Amino acid sequence: MTIQGSTADSTRPIRLGMVGGGKDAFIGAVHRIAARLDGRYELVAGALSSTPEKALESGRALGLDESRIYPSFDQMAMREARLKSGIEAVAIVTPNHMHYPAAREFLKRGIHVICDKPLTSTLADAKKLAKAAEASGALFFLTHNYTGYPMVRQARELVKSGELGTLRVVQVEYPQDWLTVEQHNKQADWRTDPNRSGAGGSTGDIGTHAFNLACFVTGLTAESLAADLQSFVPGRQVDDNAHVMLRFEGGARGMLWCSQVAPGNENNLKIRVYGDKGGLEWHQENPNLLQFTPFGAPARILTRGGAGMSESVAPAIRIPPGHPEGYLEGFANLYREAADAIRAHQAGTPADTLVPGIEDGLKGMRFIDACVRSSARNAAWVSL
Repeated sequence: MTIQGSTADSTRPIRLGMVGGGKDAFIGAVHRIAARLDGRYELVAGALSSTPEKALESGRALGLDESRIYPSFDQMAMREARLKSGIEAVAIVTPNHMHYPAAREFLKRGIHVICDKPLTSTLADAKKLAKAAEASGALFFLTHNYTGYPMVRQARELVKSGELGTLRVVQVEYPQDWLTVEQHNKQADWRTDPNRSGAGGSTGDIGTHAFNLACFVTGLTAESLAADLQSFVPGRQVDDNAHVMLRFEGGARGMLWCSQVAPGNENNLKIRVYGDKGGLEWHQENPNLLQFTPFGAPARILTRGGAGMSESVAPAIRIPPGHPEGYLEGFANLYREAADAIRAHQAGTPADTLVPGIEDGLKGMRFIDACVRSSARNAAWVSL
């Protein structure tokens, strides 16, 4: 997306707040590491838990000034907006159902939002959030972190440059095994609760990642889908496995599989794309390699930072070839590029960014909604 704004600013670290991400929260710590990696942000405030005592304990552990440790996100938004050195951006790392109300409070006060995926817990809330973002003078970023991986961007460049020709087939999958049996812990409890996760279980948690990856790499827009969702674990109220067929604009066809009940899989995200000139394949668990095969020629293995890489991908590469690079660095790339976009916005300078935004979030929510509607109709084809 291209962003533009007004009011010049300095190159000092961006004052960052955080909603959620307190003690024992996984994704909050990931966001904090990503924000620190390039020195572009300084965490100065937080509403880190819905429990005031835990919020205070978590803030103290992070070294925050007690006057800027808040018991609720709405109090944080109101006070920080009034402070001369209040936060300029906020990271929202709560369960899905809190994304909309929290983001809304900061957007309406002109504070930039960096939100974990999916956009919200319901399509209705996603649409309301999109209107709030449009009405705000602030920017909105969505952390589909795999879009920050260098070899994912290289795959996108191969497609964009025409190396694969006219796209025909897109296959993407994201299997895990951690919910193969009934689980009761902080992460499992909210992800399997439709009141907090939304109607989609695996479709919302990891299916949106797979769907976003397919759209990001190919540049295609999905028109319709047919989904077969399952809840294999007895008593589970959301899906833990999904098989989805996709039809894209222009005639390409796709298949998406996401599962959290596939023993032997940890975070086994993969994508394969085939056109009339060639194909590519990328595996998240081996993220520094990308296979590209021109039709009628031997397969080529491209390595991160190695020969054949596109110049446009270079800024996403952080360390020399051969050293592992992936999850945290992908997140950090998004945070760094969001910082560039925020500074450009403040300076009134247009800037292009590959960081997903509100429209990408809406596409993800339409995907979840369409999957649920289709499966309820015996996997009938439905429009997105």
